[in-house]
Amino acid sequence: MSRGERGGATVLAVALTGLLLLLGVALALVAGVVVAHRQAQSAADLAALGAAGALVDGRDPCTAGSAVAAANGARLVGCAVQGRTVLVRVQVAGPAWREWGVDPVAEARAGQE
Repeated sequence: MSRGERGGATVLAVALTGLLLLLGVALALVAGVVVAHRQAQSAADLAALGAAGALVDGRDPCTAGSAVAAANGARLVGCAVQGRTVLVRVQVAGPAWREWGVDPVAEARAGQE
């Protein structure tokens, strides 16, 4: 090995380490988005069921749905009553990194058709 080639493996190792670190961060963000979406869907399902139950009891379904969504870490962003069916839309805070962030939204419907 000549003198000018010394340290070439170190540069390659540092570059590959940086690439692996970046890939790990990207995968963690994607996993965080998937988990947040699952949380949003669960909160939407429960909020829709709570809202439908309130509708049957003669109470305000959107207020009940909002309370159930909040109890599950979500925020009710939409509520519509269509006859004896309630459609809710909830949003949860997703992962954020620097200026990039995603707040997943999920919808669910419950009631009698």
